[in-house]
Amino acid sequence: MNPELSRIRLAHPAGAAAEVYHHGAHLTSYVPAGGSEVLFVSRRARFDAASAIRGGVPVIFPQFADQGPLPKHGFARLAEWVLPDASETAATLVLTDSPETLHLWPHTFLASLAVELHENALEMRLDVFNRADEPVEFTAALHTYFRVADVREAAVLDLKGTSFHDKELDRDRAQEEDELTVAGPLDRVYRDAPDRIRIRDGRRVIVLEKEGFADAVVWNPWTEGAAKLDDMEDDEYLRMICVEAGSVAVPVRLEGGGRWSARQRISVQAL
Repeated sequence: MNPELSRIRLAHPAGAAAEVYHHGAHLTSYVPAGGSEVLFVSRRARFDAASAIRGGVPVIFPQFADQGPLPKHGFARLAEWVLPDASETAATLVLTDSPETLHLWPHTFLASLAVELHENALEMRLDVFNRADEPVEFTAALHTYFRVADVREAAVLDLKGTSFHDKELDRDRAQEEDELTVAGPLDRVYRDAPDRIRIRDGRRVIVLEKEGFADAVVWNPWTEGAAKLDDMEDDEYLRMICVEAGSVAVPVRLEGGGRWSARQRISVQAL
């Protein structure tokens, strides 16, 4: 990790810890009290002002993936956010429009990410304020990379019956399986996803709870995808799975002067 990039370390009296970079308002570590690391960060992740950090929780705004004219996943994850408020267990980072963002996306806005550390959970809240009079549309997500012991033995729960778009196969269907397991490249957008999704990882269960985000994305690049990423070791796909809270299938429409807010909560339970 590059010490030249500013970061905030949060610590709870009970022993929980987290780390957030100003660059991208990027959460790179969350360790619950008495537990182990919950987030995956690649050993080859680049920590420089020009790159997105591979792993942790990138903030996706105002465009998800390549669903529009902007650079992939928008500009928020590459921007330097300002830290107006922080304590031992909480921090809020802010991003506003600038000449650089207006060149890419001609809208005035303020986005804030609040991170709050509890003894047994970590909460993140993303707020977007439309500072113009006219409405604006955007997509957004918290692109969370979860660390797992072996993705081939992990499973994503609670998605049975939910409709999704399979980006690998370019088709729509509803999930029939009780559990989603990973045995190849996976890239799915679950529409109107449940607000509670669990990941079984060995003897622990990671719980993702969301509010305000309509959808969920599940992604693993698998062998060929990982080999194409120059900021990820070829075998690291085995140690991660992305389960992302987002509003990506249908853009958010925010009226002039309006505010949009969404949040996610991460916790861990023992089996």
